[in-house]
Amino acid sequence: MMQAELSAEEKSKDAFFEQLAKLSEEMVAKHGKDFSMGALVLAARWIAENRVGRLKTN
Repeated sequence: MMQAELSAEEKSKDAFFEQLAKLSEEMVAKHGKDFSMGALVLAARWIAENRVGRLKTN
C-alpha cells in the first residue's frame, strides 16, 4: 500500500510539532519537567483566552 503524500497543511503542522518537541526537550534539559509542562499549559491557556500576541504584566 502506498503512502499518500502529505498536504501542505499537514507538512506545516508536522514542522510545528518538530519545533515544539525541540523546544520542550530544551526546556526540560535546562529547567526540568515541571517548568516545561507549566509553560506549555500556560501557553495553551493564553491561546484559549485569545491572549496570544498581547503582552501581559500580571
